[in-house]
Amino acid sequence: MLAAILAAPCFAATEAGSRQTLTVGYYEFPPAIYSDPQGQAQGPLVDVTRRLLSHAGYQARFRGLPSARLYAALQNGSVDLWPGAPGKPELLAYMLEGRETLAHISLNVYHRPDTPQPAIPASLHKRGVIVINGYNYWPVVNQMLLDPQLAIRLHRASSHTSALEMLQHRRADYLLDYQIPVNQAQQQLGMEPLPYVNLHKVPIRFIASRLLANSQEVLNALDRAYADLRAAGEDMSLPGE
Repeated sequence: MLAAILAAPCFAATEAGSRQTLTVGYYEFPPAIYSDPQGQAQGPLVDVTRRLLSHAGYQARFRGLPSARLYAALQNGSVDLWPGAPGKPELLAYMLEGRETLAHISLNVYHRPDTPQPAIPASLHKRGVIVINGYNYWPVVNQMLLDPQLAIRLHRASSHTSALEMLQHRRADYLLDYQIPVNQAQQQLGMEPLPYVNLHKVPIRFIASRLLANSQEVLNALDRAYADLRAAGEDMSLPGE
């Protein structure tokens, strides 16, 4: 009995150490998921991902990348998993998608209070629209932004706060951005909430690289873990929407 008790910690450590470690990619999307000053992944989406991977029997190693490099990493297999938006045309041949939807992220067109509410897309004709540098939007949105008939003038901002400041200072007429980071940026700037028109609600699901040998097994396990935790009454929602 004493031998069994003494062996128990080693047994547990071996079991934990045998868990497959998955590289989880992300790009900066504060406050849902972002890198702190030490380069460590933080945010509620990080917490949810850790909980689900642990429940499914895996460990997470997070890797922050700009969006273009993240997509390339999913294609070449250096990133195993991404909690992100499904249906990216450039990734379809390289990835598998989970079934469960972790959240919906609202993509909105913001305008100043003294500007009439826009009719989309007609009101964007020959108008200036601010977008966030490095963001890749839903295909139908990208088509609208680049439609020669609309002749939209794109203004690129380096951050959500600078985008809001550009809109305030009338550098452009509208801002295309996601609700969660805009809410945080408005709080940081001490701004009143801006009026907006919702353009699209983007689902967030787990997306696995096909080069991960057991990619479908991992996604199935994560879908089961999500269903288990929801059934147990755990709050899996993201704040800010």
